[in-house]
Amino acid sequence: MANPAFADIGACVFDAYGTLFDVHSAVGRSGGALGDKAGPVSALWRQKQLEYTWLRSLMGAYVDFWQVTGAGLDYALAANGVEDAELRRRLMDLYLNLDAYPDVADALDRLRAGGKKTAILSNGAPNMLRAAVETAGLGGRLDAVLSVDELGTFKPDPRVYQLAVDRLGVAAERICFVSTNGWDAAGAAYFGFKVAWLNRFGQQPERLPGAPAAVIETLAELPDLLGL
Repeated sequence: MANPAFADIGACVFDAYGTLFDVHSAVGRSGGALGDKAGPVSALWRQKQLEYTWLRSLMGAYVDFWQVTGAGLDYALAANGVEDAELRRRLMDLYLNLDAYPDVADALDRLRAGGKKTAILSNGAPNMLRAAVETAGLGGRLDAVLSVDELGTFKPDPRVYQLAVDRLGVAAERICFVSTNGWDAAGAAYFGFKVAWLNRFGQQPERLPGAPAAVIETLAELPDLLGL
C-alpha cells in the first residue's frame, strides 16, 4: 500500500552489505570449513567490521572497508581459536562475491520501470562494490554505485548521505533510503532522507535520533510503498 510520506520520491538509494548482499554468505559458501564455529565466526566478523568503521571514524584513522573487513575477520577467527591462513584468504575472496538476496533484482526492476533512479550508497571500497554488483548482475539496474572511500569516513557521518544528494541531483527529502541496519536507517533519517527500514531479521528499533518513515520486511514491499 502506498505511503503518503513517499509520494514524491525521485530516487531510491540502498545500503549494500546486509541490505542487498548477504554478509553471511561468505562463511556459508566456505564448504563447512569452520564446522560448528561457522555461525559464531560470521556473527563476530560482522560485528567487529561495523565497530571498526565507527571507531576509526571517531579516531580519524580511516582505512578502506576492505582493510576493515580483514581486521574484523582476523579478530573473529582469533576469538574462536581458528588459525588457518588459507581459510582466511578464501573467506576474504568469498566476501568479494557475496550472494544477493532473492528479492533484490525484481525490486530494482520495478523501481526503474516506475521512473525512479536507483543507487547504492555504501561503506564498501570501490573494488568490493564492483565485484559484488557484477556477481549479482545488478550493474544495469543501478544509476550509481557510491562509496564512502572518496570522503575518508564511514556512515553514519552526514557527509556520506550528502554524497547521494550531490551525485544524484535529488533533494534529500525526495530520496528514499533503504537499509537493513537500524543504525544506518536512523542516521539517514536524521540527515533528512525518507527512510524505509528493511527489517529483514525482526530486530528491535535503535534508540537513536532519526526515525524511519516506514518499516518493511522484504524489498518486494518497496515498490508498493512508493505507489508503483
